Amino acid sequence: MKLAKTPWTLMTALLFLGTWISAVSVEAQDLHPSRRPSPTSIARTFVGDTYVKVVYSRPYKRGRDNIFGTEESEALVPFGKIWRTGANEATEITLTDDVLIGDQKLSAGTYSIFTVPGAEHWTVQFNSVLGLSGTGRFDPETRKFEAVDLSTSVVLAYTAPAASLEEEVDQFTIAFEPSDAGADMCMRWITTEVCVPVAATD
Repeated sequence: MKLAKTPWTLMTALLFLGTWISAVSVEAQDLHPSRRPSPTSIARTFVGDTYVKVVYSRPYKRGRDNIFGTEESEALVPFGKIWRTGANEATEITLTDDVLIGDQKLSAGTYSIFTVPGAEHWTVQFNSVLGLSGTGRFDPETRKFEAVDLSTSVVLAYTAPAASLEEEVDQFTIAFEPSDAGADMCMRWITTEVCVPVAATD
């Protein structure tokens, strides 16, 4: 018994369809956050009854020796310049109730976190503008990036000392460490550590 021959046009169409499905599948995989060079992560804790969650992306050192430093030294994150505090989208923090950042009240809600690194101190800013790609907005249709003036939407700014770590941290990390008042939100990368105290308002 002979098998019927598949028409050439049908074979071509099937081949094209298979190639198209494969291409779409690969593109979708490349967009998945878990396969980003700087993967997305979550840090979370409770401060009293308040749930605190930070969503951020974690860049690696990737052989770059000059991460934090002066603009003249061509550091990746220059002193005195606003930083998205991670990679990809701007870092965001969500609070289910009011908390104290140092001695300042931060109301319940979601905020973006930006930092201005310095040699001895960092300024940590909680900003009301959300959904940013770094320090601005990216339009997928025009493929253009539009910077946003973040200075007009700062809800709270806290100055924290920059400490030196004995062991190098290869991948940027935000973690909550228990404290007597509640928790410290600690940011660590390479040999720099900056911690922000978070406490319940009661």
